[in-house]
Amino acid sequence: MGETRAITVEKVLPYPAEKVWRTLTTSELLVKWLMPNDFVAAVGHRFNFRTRPMGDWDGVVQCEVLACDPPKLLRYSWKGGADTNPDYGSKLDSTVTWTLTPVDGGTHLRMVHDGFVFPGNRFAFDAMSPGWGKIMDAIGRVTAEA
Repeated sequence: MGETRAITVEKVLPYPAEKVWRTLTTSELLVKWLMPNDFVAAVGHRFNFRTRPMGDWDGVVQCEVLACDPPKLLRYSWKGGADTNPDYGSKLDSTVTWTLTPVDGGTHLRMVHDGFVFPGNRFAFDAMSPGWGKIMDAIGRVTAEA
């Protein structure tokens, strides 16, 4: 087993934590900044994100809510990909943790996507690192509109 890495992205959004929480946990809003899904904010709930299939991967990210403490903490597993895909769609078994902290002028939002094992998940890590930054910006836009 190789070295494990995490992607960490942080941003202060000019909204109260409760409003940001809604953006993170409402299925209809999640689709606007991430992917189609069947998410419910309840520990133990199994759900999927769906995206474009690639190679032997069906495009489904299988997830389970591991922790849910509104409006402070949300953690879920993130599993998908295929062993036969060397690049995009490679096998990934990881977790995503969202932490919301009230600050002057809004909410500090921190996302940690942990569990990228090198060298096998290098492509996913390199592709998703800038992607999560763009997603954080999209969360801000969706929260503003919600």
